[in-house]
Amino acid sequence: MDNHILQEAARSYNTPCYIFDLDAFTSRIRRMEQILGKQVNIYYAMKANPFLTAAAARAAGGLEVCSPGEYDICRRARVPAQKIVLSGVNKEEAPIRSVMADQGAGTYTAESLNQLSLLETCAAKTGRTGVRVLVRLTSGNQFGMDQEDILAAICDRGSYPHLDLAGLQYYSGTQKKGLEKIKKELEKLDTFLDFVRKHMDFEFRELEYGPGFQIPYFEGQEQTDEEILLGEFKQILASLNFKGAIFLETGRFLAAPCGSYLTRVADTKRCQGQNYCIVDGGINHVNYYGQAMAMKVPPYRYLPRDNPARPPASETSGQRWTVCGSLCTSGDILVKNLPLEGLMTGDLLVFDRIGAYSVTEGIYLFLSRRLPAVLTYTQKQGLSLVRDAFPTDILNDGFAIKHIKGEQ
Repeated sequence: MDNHILQEAARSYNTPCYIFDLDAFTSRIRRMEQILGKQVNIYYAMKANPFLTAAAARAAGGLEVCSPGEYDICRRARVPAQKIVLSGVNKEEAPIRSVMADQGAGTYTAESLNQLSLLETCAAKTGRTGVRVLVRLTSGNQFGMDQEDILAAICDRGSYPHLDLAGLQYYSGTQKKGLEKIKKELEKLDTFLDFVRKHMDFEFRELEYGPGFQIPYFEGQEQTDEEILLGEFKQILASLNFKGAIFLETGRFLAAPCGSYLTRVADTKRCQGQNYCIVDGGINHVNYYGQAMAMKVPPYRYLPRDNPARPPASETSGQRWTVCGSLCTSGDILVKNLPLEGLMTGDLLVFDRIGAYSVTEGIYLFLSRRLPAVLTYTQKQGLSLVRDAFPTDILNDGFAIKHIKGEQ
């Protein structure tokens, strides 16, 4: 997204705000499909950024949906039911029954034997048969099941007459450097799938795998050539004995490069020899995976506004600024010692690669500051406001909610 679009957004919609480039997001999905081939279906984990849900539904093979709230977002976005994989470590009977009654999901995951029983119960009560289920294999944490539980479910599959145990699901984490760990994981999964096929008189038709490709966020991190990465990953997939359908679940890798966060300089000062600039956003809106005490420099742009009072460059050469937000905590530092020569109140700072998680992971309710506006951009439609700035004070006491409901 070029600087002119960002400056237009700041003028038209004020700051702070997020902008998500839907063209770039769609292009990333299409490019992955082209490189990896028809055997691989690209799924979007919508937890990375729910504002990309509608675009993902148009471009991706499916969406990973992990809560009743995410499911409601999908329904409002008119995501086709067959594209929804209803996942999540906590599944409750009432929401699952409601979804099944509405035929609202194409696939469900099971993270435990209890969840398998729950899905069977809900399917029976709603009159559904052939309900597609992916059983999740644990990677050594609270998610998924041990191999022994999955094998027990296969042996006892007659107890789930309304379910179709279609595939295996596996995800072990994000930001994996290189392909070595990914290769080992896929070889482990391939061995397990082989065992099931040869010794259990059963065959999984599908494998959903979350690779957790790394997105570099800071200066000094190696910039991965994504074309080479995906090409080598394709070779790993081709080497597997498993020849069923592969569903590649990815969120951060698709979404992170497609977002920017805009914030204006609200104040500048010098304290004990250090230049500080206060912006109208803060750490409640910006979250980079791996940032440590604001010591790392994320991708940013400095866009000064026209100001005849700006001092000449010779007077500001070498200036460095610590960028702080609007929260009343000393921890509200976005980045330290940025080279922002000639910085003045009203200038615009843009933080890029903000398309994943920041829009939902910030400490938004702290100090009852407003939620930032959310914009999307396409070349065809330009900038679109999808959520205006929103007050949070109404969530932080009971009086406003009672007033909205008409209660005394």
